[in-house]
Amino acid sequence: MTCTLPTVILLFSGKRKSGKDYVTDLIQKSLTAEMCCILRLSAPLKQQYAQDHNLDYEELLGSGQYKESYRADMIRWGEMKRQQDSGFFCRLAIKHATQPVWIISDCRRMSDVQWFHEEFPDKCVCVRVETSEQTRSQRGWRFTTGIDDAESECGLDEGVKFDCIIRNDGADDVLEKQLEGLLSLIRSREEDSNAQNSIKLD
Repeated sequence: MTCTLPTVILLFSGKRKSGKDYVTDLIQKSLTAEMCCILRLSAPLKQQYAQDHNLDYEELLGSGQYKESYRADMIRWGEMKRQQDSGFFCRLAIKHATQPVWIISDCRRMSDVQWFHEEFPDKCVCVRVETSEQTRSQRGWRFTTGIDDAESECGLDEGVKFDCIIRNDGADDVLEKQLEGLLSLIRSREEDSNAQNSIKLD
């Protein structure tokens, strides 16, 4: 593993169209790209899936119909890979990370959360983005059997103690106020880590 050890890892989860990417982008902008990187477990999954099935990787990264048409099969393929090795996509996602703050923007399964907690104890903060079904529908979500009732969407509905729950129903002022608390937590973790490193150097 060639990644630099982080000071804090934010493990984000949430339903389709809850706005996870929007929220994590806001956090990265506040912290700067030099300090914070966004890592997607789905990126290495989609890259490998695209290679194996001769598909357009860039289109699979988007949010359009191209990705949606392959989503169900891609989920099945990903499950097969995870059954063989639960940390397969996690290791690929963090391979080149160098910033002190990592945002894992798309945790979907208990195995994802467990892997990071086991590999990086005391570094992880679990964050849930929640949005009403009405708001998700306004963003283009429609319930799809085989996707919205699968583990990739429901795997973290129960059994996880979230350190922070963020409501994202479209009011930016409300969202910003919620993010302030999370940003304060990140900065305090950073300060604690820097202080510990300073003591070690002394």
